[in-house]
Amino acid sequence: MTSPVDDLINVLQLERLEKNLFRGESRDIGSPRVFGGQVLGQALSAAQQTVHGRTVHSLHAYFLRPGDVAAPIVYDVDRSRDGRSFTSRRVVAIQHGQQIFHMAASFQVEESGFEHQDPMCDVPPPEELASAADYNPDGEIPEKLSRFVTRQRPFEFRPVQPPAFVTTEKQPPRQQTWFRVVDRLPDEPDLHRTMLSYVSDYSLVGTATLPHGISFLESNVQVASLDHGMWFHRYARVDDWLLYDCDSPSASGSRGLARGQIYTRDGTLVASTIQEGLIRVWSLKEAREQHRRNRKKK
Repeated sequence: MTSPVDDLINVLQLERLEKNLFRGESRDIGSPRVFGGQVLGQALSAAQQTVHGRTVHSLHAYFLRPGDVAAPIVYDVDRSRDGRSFTSRRVVAIQHGQQIFHMAASFQVEESGFEHQDPMCDVPPPEELASAADYNPDGEIPEKLSRFVTRQRPFEFRPVQPPAFVTTEKQPPRQQTWFRVVDRLPDEPDLHRTMLSYVSDYSLVGTATLPHGISFLESNVQVASLDHGMWFHRYARVDDWLLYDCDSPSASGSRGLARGQIYTRDGTLVASTIQEGLIRVWSLKEAREQHRRNRKKK
């Protein structure tokens, strides 16, 4: 059988249909729609395959529609510009004849220059923390979430604080999680960057729910990513432990903003992220009506 890591590598590699056209498959990770990080990683992979001798330093994306896990996704790459130092690409993801996602990414010839960074916060090392899969106090986690948390994954997560799904107590809008790919990866820097973009969508917008004592498990709560920005500062392997330090500076208008910084074990800042997400809490009547509409769409 194919390991979860090998399967994810295959999912991110894509099938080339034409010079600038690619097709990808999806995987069910236990959520009702295609995982946003998968679309992000596949779009970056498509862009990377049209760029040579340069590495991605930033990307900016919008999630437009939920993805269908059962259908392939086509990625159309626009070669916007190839300059002397920078290359720009725009990628549109299409499913069932509609755009579900679009992304702009910028690539740069490697250069040296000034260096500074924020320091990493003081947290316990991953060896002293439990895996997220071990959080199931008294069997209270619903079966649906248990399948999501405990299923075999290409990544292992070790949260510094107890995950939000084990409590609805209001907490400060900040959380840290160690993560890594569970197997050794090939020495291919573009693959490690693609994997990093994939995993960067985990738990980011959820940070904005922490001060409000709500859980995405509740039937009247709707949480969805709206956009995603990412900056790659320095290269890092994702099969070594990395710390994802996330905070949320604001929530308003049914939207929550979250920021993240990703560090190596020695405190080197390798990437920064930012994401705004939709956060709605329906009344019981509204939740029932929304459930009815969703069933009708199926």
